[in-house]
Amino acid sequence: MQRIPSRPAIRRFEPSDLPAGLILQAISYPAFLHEDAEAFASRLRLSASYCFVAERDGAVIAYLLAHGWIRQSPPPVGSVLSDTAGEVLFVHDLAVSVAGRGLNIGRALVWHAVASAARDGLLQAELIAVEKAAGYWRALGFAEEPVSPELSLKIATYGPEARWMTRSISDLSPKHDKNLAN
Repeated sequence: MQRIPSRPAIRRFEPSDLPAGLILQAISYPAFLHEDAEAFASRLRLSASYCFVAERDGAVIAYLLAHGWIRQSPPPVGSVLSDTAGEVLFVHDLAVSVAGRGLNIGRALVWHAVASAARDGLLQAELIAVEKAAGYWRALGFAEEPVSPELSLKIATYGPEARWMTRSISDLSPKHDKNLAN
């Protein structure tokens, strides 16, 4: 008899999840966007860390790295971060395994981060959509914004398809935000 997989559970991204996160990153992104374990771990240590994993049957099937950060100041790829005053929620990285696709797990991870950041008083989310992912983020309520020449140079380091995107996160709840609700 075939076992039916359990429903994915979302929980905080713990240091013990780093090996699984690094494997998922390696299969999800081109090499120039890969970050090492120390860069990953630094995001978990931030006081305004909104990093989550989705786990199913004991295996990490998706992760989200997000954290409070300085407005319009994306950290360079691979940088090790230290605490700073969080003005916005910076959505750094989302990866979903093949086993997690079609379950709306990416949306659920983003919702957890957005809801947590909103409870902590953050009003805006920012991200750099990479590798033609802007359409995915648009479906979650993010929109491309005009950028300064200085910010444009930072975004370009994330690849030729990179797009700067933002959205308001104030006063959100799943039932009131059709873009993020499951």
